Amino acid sequence: MSTPIELGRPVSGDVVDLILEDHRRFEQLLRQLRDSSSDRDAVRRAFATLHVAHAEAEEKLVYPVLRRKDAIDEHEAEHGQEEHAEGNEALLAVLELKGTDTQSFDDAVEELAGLVNHHLTEEELTILNPAREEISEEARAELGEQFATERNRQIDADCGRIENVREIVARAEKQGLLDDEEGEEG
Repeated sequence: MSTPIELGRPVSGDVVDLILEDHRRFEQLLRQLRDSSSDRDAVRRAFATLHVAHAEAEEKLVYPVLRRKDAIDEHEAEHGQEEHAEGNEALLAVLELKGTDTQSFDDAVEELAGLVNHHLTEEELTILNPAREEISEEARAELGEQFATERNRQIDADCGRIENVREIVARAEKQGLLDDEEGEEG
């Protein structure tokens, strides 16, 4: 199922630029989620699709390549994965709410926005800057094509559907990526 909101379909480019383009899309979608006059249900579905596709492509392709090329260390890659997991958990809370015109929805969006904005800032500083400095332009272009291909494959597979987000969050819990004091017992 495609969303009526344009998420972009890049096929190539510098991986840093492609990631930054998605970061700007996240910011735009978060503004729309906060806007009570927007179609918040369509926006949350689009956000879910982009968030999952982007994070899965980064974890599968970008982080491992940057680690192999010593642009980032294991801690930075793991921290990025933990922040993706936290974002997915907050996203699931937004997706599971029935209505989009409640205080509960606003609170869940505020939590999601805080986590995502923190991650975007940190990733741009600690992962994308080293990628610009340590990885050749040619290698960034090759990685960009791979990132775009995986991202688009995820979108085509309707990766943002609630059942998939639930599976991703459950997998993250099993991997210990969501061990925090806010987690529920289980």
